[in-house]
Amino acid sequence: MKNSKVLIVLAFIVIYVIWGSTYLFNKIAVTELSPFFIAAIRFITAGILIIIIAKFLKASLTITKKQFLNTIISGFLFLVYGNGVFVWALKYVDSGFAALLASTQPLFVLFLLRLIDRKPLQKKSIIGVILGLVGMYLLVSQQEITTSKESLLGIFMIFTCVFSWSYGSVFVSKADLPKNLLVSTGYQMLTAGIMLAIASLSFNEIWLSPLNWSFKICVSMFILIVFGGVIAFTSFNYLLKVVSPEKVSTSAYVNPVVALFLGWYILEEELTAQSIIASIIILTGVYFITSRKKYS
Repeated sequence: MKNSKVLIVLAFIVIYVIWGSTYLFNKIAVTELSPFFIAAIRFITAGILIIIIAKFLKASLTITKKQFLNTIISGFLFLVYGNGVFVWALKYVDSGFAALLASTQPLFVLFLLRLIDRKPLQKKSIIGVILGLVGMYLLVSQQEITTSKESLLGIFMIFTCVFSWSYGSVFVSKADLPKNLLVSTGYQMLTAGIMLAIASLSFNEIWLSPLNWSFKICVSMFILIVFGGVIAFTSFNYLLKVVSPEKVSTSAYVNPVVALFLGWYILEEELTAQSIIASIIILTGVYFITSRKKYS
């Protein structure tokens, strides 16, 4: 019992800190490497490692044609567009700011479920949506941001990525996928990695050998693949089995705080008073959405 409590605490630290830090490390990586190339290398490598772990744990790697098709669709929504394009947008947007925009995902999921299932919103959800919209407006209406066309493009693309990730969440909840989560994610990462590699070649991105990467890029990619991919995802799945989904979902409003701090402290990204106020409002809205009893 004591050991399990320690594991739970460690797993929460992993999904809070490591997932929160991936914005920083993606931002560092994109300063030297092409965005789709980064995502392709990350997910192909992490996918292979996860499949190896699944095989070691004697999980069945068998997959039906329908499951394989759904794996490709979810891999595209989550990792090709949701993550690959997000990394591209980091060229124009600060990592902490991008993390705040991404924290609005529960709001997008709520709208999609409302649209698809046509169920009435709970009071907490309505409060969360209103706070989320106000926070987003305060965040993107800052003069220093709206005067830059590149920043506006980055913000718009990040919102489309959040929408893609949110739709992926709804799709996966209803789709026929391999029951073993390691197997399912391993296939998603591998198929997405291949699609990202094709996209990278299609856009004529420069493929730089790891032997030519700087030390900080090597460290960033290692953390993104091993910690951000394999360890964080394993911890996430472990928590889903031993604690309530509501508690696990608290990462939605802890990750942006970690990302904001790391971006400010390490990359010296500007942290305006309006951004701080907007972040508090957005994260409060996310809290109201994720703390309700169920999506309805």
